[in-house]
Formats: sequence, C-alpha cells, structure tokens
Amino acid sequence: MSIAHTTATVIPIRTTLTSPLIFLLAASTGLSVAALYYSQPTLGVLATDLHASNQAVGWIPTLTQFGYALGLLFLAPLGDRFDRRTIIVVKSLLLAMALLAIAAAPSLSVLLGASLAVGLLATVAQDIVPAAATLAPAAHRGRIVGTVMTGLLLGILLSRVVGGLVAEALGWRAVFGGAAVVAAFTTAILVRGLPSFKPTSTSPYPALLGSLFALWKEHRALRLAAMAQGLLSIGFSAFWSTLAVMLHGAPFHLGSAAAGSFGLAGAVGALAAPFAGRLADRRGPQFVTRLGAGLSVASFGIMFAMPHLSTGAQLVLLALATVGFDLGVQATMIAHQTIVYGIAPEARSRLNAIFMTTMFVGMAAGGALGAQALAAWGWNGIVLLAVASSLAALAVRIRAASAQ
Repeated sequence: MSIAHTTATVIPIRTTLTSPLIFLLAASTGLSVAALYYSQPTLGVLATDLHASNQAVGWIPTLTQFGYALGLLFLAPLGDRFDRRTIIVVKSLLLAMALLAIAAAPSLSVLLGASLAVGLLATVAQDIVPAAATLAPAAHRGRIVGTVMTGLLLGILLSRVVGGLVAEALGWRAVFGGAAVVAAFTTAILVRGLPSFKPTSTSPYPALLGSLFALWKEHRALRLAAMAQGLLSIGFSAFWSTLAVMLHGAPFHLGSAAAGSFGLAGAVGALAAPFAGRLADRRGPQFVTRLGAGLSVASFGIMFAMPHLSTGAQLVLLALATVGFDLGVQATMIAHQTIVYGIAPEARSRLNAIFMTTMFVGMAAGGALGAQALAAWGWNGIVLLAVASSLAALAVRIRAASAQ
C-alpha cells in the first residue's frame, strides 16, 4: 500500500474561498516570509555597527535559511496532524518574539541565534500555502496557489527594499523592531480571519516524520521538482545574499537603500506568478518548469558582460537580469508546487515540507557558497555559480520531459 493512502482523508471545514480570504492568505504569507530577508540589504551597515567582518555577518542569512529548512522538515508536517489554524497563529506569534530578539541583540552571537529562530518560525508561510491549496477547487488550484505565492514572493523581494530604506534612515535595529510589530499585528488578524482545518492524519509525530522518506521514495515527480527547485535556489540565494556587499564596494559604493531597491526589479518578476499559475493550468506545469529554468540561465548569463560596461550600464544590466531570473525562478516554483500539491491531497503539508526543505537547503547552500565565491573570485564567481546551478536545474526538467 502506498504511503499516500495510509491515512484517512478528511475534508477541511467548509469555508468559502472569498477574495478577502485569499488576500489574507497572500498577505500573511508574504509578511511572514519577509522576516527571512530583512537582513540581506543591511549586512554592510550591520557589519560596521557590530565591528564584524563581511564573512562573519554572512552567517546571518545562511543561518536564517538553514533554520527555515529545519523548520520545514520538522515543523511543517504537523499541518497534516493538527488544525493548521492553531499552528499558524502560534508560530506567527513566536516569530514576532524572535524578531524582537534580533532588534535587541547585544552581540553578533546572540543575533545569529535569533536569526536561526526566525528561520524556524518563518515557516508559518509554508503552513499557509498548503491551506490555500486545500481550500482551492482543483480546476483553479494553480491560479489560487499562484496568487498566494505572489504574496510570498513580494514579501521576499520587497522586504529587501523596506529593510534597506529603514536601515539607512533609522538603523538596522529599527528594521527588526518594526518587523516584530508587523508580525504581532498579522497574528491578531489571523486569529479573526483564518478558518479551521481538520487533520488529515492521525499518525503520531514520529510516524509523520518517518513518512517523509517514504513519500520521497514513492513519488518521482516530487523528487524531480524538489531537486530542480533546490538547484535554482542556489543561484538565487547566492545573488541576493552577496548583492549588498558587492554594491557597498568599488566601483559602486552604494548604501543599503540602493541594494534594497533591487528588490523592486525582482518584484516585477514576482507579479507574474499568477500568470505562471494560469499557464500551468492550461499548458501543464512541466512546460512552465522548463521555460522558467531556461529564463533563469539566460538572465544570470548576461551578467558576465558587466565588467565590460560602464558603472551606470552595469546597474541597468543588473536590474534587467534581476527581473528575468526572478521571473524564471518564481514561475518554476509555482509550476513545481502545482505538481507537488496534486500528488497526494491528504499529505500536502508533508509533501510541501519535503519540497520546500530541499529548496531552502539550496538557499542556505547558495548563501554560504556565494560568500566564498565573492571573496575568492569577485562578482564573476557569483555569476558562474548561478549559471551552473540553473543549467543543472534545466537539465533535470529536460530529463524529466524525455522520460515521460
């Protein structure tokens, strides 16, 4: 008997998926996941304030992403066992407390520990996305998941803009203090607006964790989706975790606000997420994965031309490339999630945990490898890493298509 059928399927409490509820799901997802990225445009300022090296502060985004991967692996499966509403509300409240701890951190070591906790608790975003997929009618799941993911992606990208602007105007501690207030306010709204869900599994927690390996082994589509998205995430994270440091130095000498403003360029790509969901509904998600991975390869690749351009032209090319690869990575993720959520409806939280854990392991690896590549080979090292990992993701999707 397959693992997908070892637990009884229970339909969630009937709730009309209204436009305000979709907006709440999208907004709370974005505001939660934004906590992972507020630090990235502030690293240059933060290093100066704490008298730490660039390599030392580079561990902040790495530990945050690693904490997110751990939270996905060990906490996200609980969504199949308990009421998702309770899990979402509790984790959102604890996230507010962890952000406040960063704002008050007296040293880099405390800040690193709090960053790990933020990563663990920001996985509340990945409790909300399966909730949206569960409430959505099957025929429109791609579109609705795409809409909610637009909130998540805008949270990722615009958090860099907000973080950069606030850090430059008020200091990096104000960034995290404000984020803590926003997280607390979001929690209060979720308490009032989020419907309840009945569990889809009665398995004890150890059995839920054990089933993750069985799901991975059983479903080839899950393995391919997770591996391809994890590879794309390496280049994505390497770029964003080193951009502020690169722009802080010669020849640009730009501050945290300028680095954060590149999030606006990436937001253009994120806004296309619902269209990626609709295209996946019409043409099939496999087509969208190949299209998105190919666009990522091309967008990262054009950055090899930067050393041959003037400073102003380099910034223009960098912005255009950011639009392109963000669109490619996000479209691919929407298509992959459409594939994953269609595998076993009663195991959506666990399937999402496997997929997103692999993705954020790639994110953490990209942050660590990006810091080393920038130190050793400069910006071309980042571009080479991003192109190579995106090409590997495209190869996975092409191989998947040829095997069908």
